[in-house]
Amino acid sequence: MKITNQEYNEMLKASSPNTKLHMTLPKAFIIGGFICVIGEVFLKLYERYGAGRETAAMLTSITLIAVSAILTGFKLYDKIAKHAGAGTIVPITGFANAVVAPALEFKTEGFILGVGAKMFIIAGPVIVYGIAASVFYGLIYYISGTVPV
Repeated sequence: MKITNQEYNEMLKASSPNTKLHMTLPKAFIIGGFICVIGEVFLKLYERYGAGRETAAMLTSITLIAVSAILTGFKLYDKIAKHAGAGTIVPITGFANAVVAPALEFKTEGFILGVGAKMFIIAGPVIVYGIAASVFYGLIYYISGTVPV
């Protein structure tokens, strides 16, 4: 069966529900903002109990990653993401979810071929291209003789 691009687009439009932007955008903004507020609360708590600014920031990141991983393990992060959309993807918690979710999905295949091989299936390209971009920009700064401020 051969179909034209126009026929395919019509079939796609008929089978895809329309996004209700007036509902999804505010939800993403509110829930994503709430995640960031939680991060600020942890930052202030760590600073209040004696951690320096840099140490408190590091501990906050670790805490948000751990909470995200735990919520992913209990399948709660997906329920939050169902309502928040991109609000849960953008913060550091979304990256933690992207690492933990595939690892849990393939745990039945063992630690090496399951968890180890699939853990970075989504996050791996982000890490690889992030490192490659930083090396590329570092070379540009080195060749040009300028130091970023």
